[in-house]
Amino acid sequence: MFLTRASLPRRAFLRGVGATVALPMLDAMVPVFSSVAAAAGSARRLGYVYIPMGMNPVPWMPAPVGRLTELSPTLTSLTPFLDRLTVISNLELKNANTTGNHASANCSFLSCARAKRTEGNDYELGITADQVAAQQIGRETAIPSLELGTDLIAQVGSCDNGYACAYQNNLSWSSTTTPLPTEADPRVVFERLFGDGGSSAERRAELRRNASILDWVMADVSRLQRRLGAADRTRVSEYLDAIREVERRMQRAEQQSAESPLPDLERPANVPSVWEDHVKLMFDLQVLAWRANVTRITTFQIAREASTRTYPQIGVPEPHHPVSHHGNDADLLAKLAKINAHHVSLFAYLLEQLKATPDGDGTLLDHATLLLGSGMSNPDIHDHTNLPIVVVRGGKPGARHIKYSEPTPLANLHLTLLDDVGVRLDRFVDSTGRADVLNEPVTL
Repeated sequence: MFLTRASLPRRAFLRGVGATVALPMLDAMVPVFSSVAAAAGSARRLGYVYIPMGMNPVPWMPAPVGRLTELSPTLTSLTPFLDRLTVISNLELKNANTTGNHASANCSFLSCARAKRTEGNDYELGITADQVAAQQIGRETAIPSLELGTDLIAQVGSCDNGYACAYQNNLSWSSTTTPLPTEADPRVVFERLFGDGGSSAERRAELRRNASILDWVMADVSRLQRRLGAADRTRVSEYLDAIREVERRMQRAEQQSAESPLPDLERPANVPSVWEDHVKLMFDLQVLAWRANVTRITTFQIAREASTRTYPQIGVPEPHHPVSHHGNDADLLAKLAKINAHHVSLFAYLLEQLKATPDGDGTLLDHATLLLGSGMSNPDIHDHTNLPIVVVRGGKPGARHIKYSEPTPLANLHLTLLDDVGVRLDRFVDSTGRADVLNEPVTL
């Protein structure tokens, strides 16, 4: 017998011993006299992706201002999403100019606040935009927000010019004194999303024996599938297949790590040995979390400020941080542009996954607002004006380059993006208004 409309709650779960798996949006969750579109329209997602150490502006910024028919060299991987995105130039973080260089770029990106100068644990900043949203719409989900990254080493003490490492390690702050740790271990994130019951060690041991957390809930899956319509059965099957694929990739990374002669300190277990695979896996976990409505708010730190990661796979064997201090050297500027383009291409991967994931009457990308950017512009001089910013907003005007005539607070943009998810503020830190131009169509 099929479920009737409204017979399945929106926050329905598959349950087993030690596991809870949230379900994606199904027809059976929509009231009889409502449309799927109406149900999905209230579940808009908000995501922030941070790239460290600014940009090479010439290949980043599109030459035309206004309507765009093609993207700049650095952003070219985003071409399939041109109609959805807006490039913004001449936004600034004024409060970042008065504090540490790399530390302030990171911590001010979402807070727009001035960090207290300290090397101890008496650090003080301000609540970040993602956490402003989490305090309101985060109450509607199992996890208010998800803070992700790829760097497992969280330094302590002083990291930058007399400023505590907390400023450089964390993008999100839930209060003026509470940074939210960035999680880079995909297994930990997966267990946070789907593990329920028992200690972490017990769940890990059970996962090794059972091969998949889904094995714990298959009895519930079978009962559910017998009661669903054909379309919902397909949605559930595809969703569970996606979970299995993420697990398979994590297990492969764990096996490779276990077989590696390298010590855990240098290559911790559970993290893919190829950095790009790590980034994509973390993005896939974000997509799973959004798909199941476990959370609607995410931040992702692609790499930490002052990172010394090398990129020989794209022709940059030198560490990122020294390359960013280019001194206008043409060779170093070209390598910085390669790093920028590589990071952007990984963001394009996220957009591809969101576009391929059904959600209500459309896709996750249709119901998402995303910000890609950095808290630094010219890394050679640690400048925080004319930041590299790209906004993707499902259902909103795109295909344009907005250039402000004078430096404008990034906080203005944060206000507008918060509006997208129904969080209305009159002011945010040093804002002078809203980025209302984002809502105005650009004519040819």
